[in-house]
Amino acid sequence: MRRRIQIIASCFLGLAACSGPKKGGEEALYKSKEFAVYPDRVEQGEFEAKAVTPDEIRSDYVSPSIDLRTRLLAFKFAINGVDNEAAPGEDHKFLIPKDGDNASDAPVFVFGKLSEKEKTLIAPMQKDLKPNTPIVLKLDMRGVLESFEKKGYYETYDGRKIKKKDFKGVYVAGNIAPLDWDFNDLQGKKDRMLTDKNGDGIYELALTMNPQSERPAERVWTPHNDISKFPQYKSEQPLVDALYNLSLDETVMDTEADGTFRTGKEWAGVWTRDVSYSILLSYAMIEPRVAKTSLMRKVKRGRIIQDTGSGGAWPVSTDRTTWALAAYEVYKSTGDRGWLKESYDIIRKSVADDEKVIVGESGLRRGESSFLDWREQEYPLWMQGTDIYESECLGTNAVHFRTYEILAEMAVLLGEKPDAYRTQAKIIKQAINDKLWLADKNYYGIYRYGREYMSLEPRSESLGAAFAVMFGIADADRAKQVVENTPMVPYGAPCLYPQIPGIPPYHNNGIWPFVQAYWNWAAAETGNYTALEHGLASIYRPAALFLTNKENFVAQNGDYKDTQINSDRQLWSVAGNLAMVYRVFYGMRLEPTKLSFRPVVPEAYAGRRELKGFPYRRAVLDITMTGYGNTIKSFKLDGKEVEAAEIPAHLRGKHKVEIVLDGVITAKGKENLVPNEFSPFAPKVTYANGKLSWKAVEGAVAYELFKDGEPVKKVKGTSVAVDAPARDLAQYQVRTHGAKGFVSFLSAPIDVVAKGGVEIYQAESVAKRSKEHYKGYTGKGFVELTKEKHRKVTFKVRVPESGRYRVDFRYSNGSGPINTENKCAIRSLFVDKDLAGAVVMPQMGVGSWSEWHFSNGVVVDLKKGSHKLSLRFESWNENMNVDINTAMLDYLRLTTMK
Repeated sequence: MRRRIQIIASCFLGLAACSGPKKGGEEALYKSKEFAVYPDRVEQGEFEAKAVTPDEIRSDYVSPSIDLRTRLLAFKFAINGVDNEAAPGEDHKFLIPKDGDNASDAPVFVFGKLSEKEKTLIAPMQKDLKPNTPIVLKLDMRGVLESFEKKGYYETYDGRKIKKKDFKGVYVAGNIAPLDWDFNDLQGKKDRMLTDKNGDGIYELALTMNPQSERPAERVWTPHNDISKFPQYKSEQPLVDALYNLSLDETVMDTEADGTFRTGKEWAGVWTRDVSYSILLSYAMIEPRVAKTSLMRKVKRGRIIQDTGSGGAWPVSTDRTTWALAAYEVYKSTGDRGWLKESYDIIRKSVADDEKVIVGESGLRRGESSFLDWREQEYPLWMQGTDIYESECLGTNAVHFRTYEILAEMAVLLGEKPDAYRTQAKIIKQAINDKLWLADKNYYGIYRYGREYMSLEPRSESLGAAFAVMFGIADADRAKQVVENTPMVPYGAPCLYPQIPGIPPYHNNGIWPFVQAYWNWAAAETGNYTALEHGLASIYRPAALFLTNKENFVAQNGDYKDTQINSDRQLWSVAGNLAMVYRVFYGMRLEPTKLSFRPVVPEAYAGRRELKGFPYRRAVLDITMTGYGNTIKSFKLDGKEVEAAEIPAHLRGKHKVEIVLDGVITAKGKENLVPNEFSPFAPKVTYANGKLSWKAVEGAVAYELFKDGEPVKKVKGTSVAVDAPARDLAQYQVRTHGAKGFVSFLSAPIDVVAKGGVEIYQAESVAKRSKEHYKGYTGKGFVELTKEKHRKVTFKVRVPESGRYRVDFRYSNGSGPINTENKCAIRSLFVDKDLAGAVVMPQMGVGSWSEWHFSNGVVVDLKKGSHKLSLRFESWNENMNVDINTAMLDYLRLTTMK
């Protein structure tokens, strides 16, 4: 094994990058306590990855998840493979014996109950679990089985009812391989299923913990494919050259025979946001034909497809307009007028539907954070599909802003009027800066959430922050603040910060190379070399050590093994690696009439670099660049000095471009490099007899009460009295303040309503009752809403006073699971003859037609007297499935607001 990196004392606790001589006197490109990147290699601890030639990288890296495992097994059992045993953070625990002997003598665990011993177990200081340690998990399911027999169902900790006839088995998820915390496809893993062989109600499963074969030998990457058709890159950093070639090699492997991009080694097919972000980063420039073909795979009914997501895709997930960013980039790269017209029509139709369904009162667009589409990975667990639909997030709104800008630019190019699009872009930009800016932190919060009253969640979100800088949402001064102050951790740009406790690494406690690529682009835009040097190292380190552009890795330790889902050669990670050459070092910017250059080269990366055979429309460019910094001293085209650093769109044939940078950096900038930390748990709040109450949260120093989305006061205890409103609705939430200064998510909103403040109108009283034999409804039945049945349901209501009222609906939707598929039910609410808003009824589980939930609330102004409230299916209510848009309707609820 190679020697460990010597820690330089001036690298304060490993959190500040420092450069220093390595063996042989060679300067590091970036060096910290955790790892170092040199021109030809990466060193991390005892491991090294080295670029032997531009076509060969050798790595002896071994994941710490193989060698260094804790013996404290944390795990949960899961009926039908669903995370339904206990609340987050309430896991079973078993300390596997150190010597491996008697490891099979684990106690019998009881479903839904933690023993006192489990509650007090802590992990040993040493991570010394032996490889291939056998254990046998035993689970007492007799209480569950007894409930099945007596009641016909078992009620989980959070009130969900599992019917006896629906019981398919019990599985286990946990923190040590071969277990993981991925509940999404747990039911399909027979090796995680416990069995009751003798029928005594005690289920068992034999496992081999920390499974491994012999320690892997040094691994080698060499190209698998011919990459000569792509632009060829050479610099004075052999590691960067080799990783560029590795990324081209993976580009070929990610290109299907049908001329589309696959999403990664493990993920076949084209996904809207993945391919769009990849095209924007790199592929519009070097693979525009494949980019265009891939984009058209994500079009249906002349509109952009929203991939599956929480609650049944659009409109809970609403970042499909990432497609617009990519489509416009393809036009700018190719100058194809036919593509301009076709893509413009697709984008404007998609946006027209969005305007009827996802626009909030604030002017922000509603829906899930862009790419952060795994509910519990970025949202409080109480938030269901309707709550995510109602939220307003940074990343997705940045995408919508840029989409309207693109529509305006396209309209001008096509001779159409751009004003309406410019107006919407201005509204969104202003709302982002007014509603999502954290003045005390000098960066943007991740989203606003709540229900009728919104609060800004103070976690940062790196992708959205990068977009705010890149797209010009933040002005120059604010953009500088964003890059300097948004928290970064030692291994790079975390998806969000601080991390969420009790949630395994993926988006939470995760770093995604494509997000890092966009962050680096933003850092380059602001001339922040400190952030950029760290960001470049954070892309090159994992790609070299892992010998592939992984999908993600753990923010805590920089490894990929413990993430929930992962893939080699993830398309947008590959594109992000290439973008460091195109978008950062050369600073390429595609514009409708030219290719311009805004290079940014840190001093550590100084020297000569060549990019040969770069395609731009009908020209092919050989581009050389020398020096460092971000100011161009000389720009020559075919040997002649040119004043503007740009290539005109009309240029044809082969040409030489020579760029000289002035080598002046007046200020490197700073970044907010911090330890990877977690927020405290949120309290679980109940209301009774005029008092909000909750159990104490470990590590809490105070609790903060919110009323109607605004902070009211802090308390030390675990309860607080609240006054019942005289007439209107009051909405309360509580959050935890931790010892390290972080706050938890807000608790689920609790409605406190004045007497007589709620009126119920049964659906079966205004439409034909369904014949389906579902349970749990109120009144005498419920009404089936489909594209064919009850396309319009009208309720007659009478209000005693003029004012604001919340309208929502009790519904069920068992068309699909909570986290995938595309069958969200959508309708439009009309008050008398006027459109009031969208009513969204997300999926809540396969076949869960007897589980009833509330739609989002639509707040309307009603004058005293009678009104007709109509729930209608309109053309803009088509979901991504198109065929199935179904819900069961129990009643309309009318609640008095202020």
